Amino acid sequence: MEEEIEFIFDGLNEANDKAIKHLISELEKIRAGRATPSMLDSVTVEAYGALVPISQVANVNTLDARTLTIQPWDKSTLDEISRGVINANLGLNPQNNGEMIIINVPILTEERRIDLAKKAKAEGEVAKVSIRNHRKDALSDIKKLKDDGLSEDRQKDLEEEVQNVTNTYTKKIDELVAKKEVDIMKV
Repeated sequence: MEEEIEFIFDGLNEANDKAIKHLISELEKIRAGRATPSMLDSVTVEAYGALVPISQVANVNTLDARTLTIQPWDKSTLDEISRGVINANLGLNPQNNGEMIIINVPILTEERRIDLAKKAKAEGEVAKVSIRNHRKDALSDIKKLKDDGLSEDRQKDLEEEVQNVTNTYTKKIDELVAKKEVDIMKV
């Protein structure tokens, strides 16, 4: 019985950790006014007959807080990299100088900052829904254990423990989203 309980909590924590990792990766994709190489993680480039992530054909670096540079390993892919950045609809305008691609990241308007903050909140809500679904699954598994002889008091204790785990992860999500919102709204 205790092994099954431990299995339920291990699964709950593992699933919640994945939800947090996913949230972090989604929040990193949301631009916060300064240039970061992760802004281009979603860019795919047609190179050598296949669509590949930009990281497989070039080095992406920051020159300063507002400028990204893309140094391709093969200069023949410069035009395809530019096309990939444009097609990714990131609102960025790549400039090809024949050696590398330079992207000046525009300053975010107040309206755009508010939209990005809303997007961060929405990503947080998606993560919270995931956490609540994991809680529901764990509670369902605990109810099944009651049929196998788990006492009612022990069931209530375990349900309370599941809720505490859920509250902890929900609080972490709120902290991550709040931190991102502050980052976005910072001029």
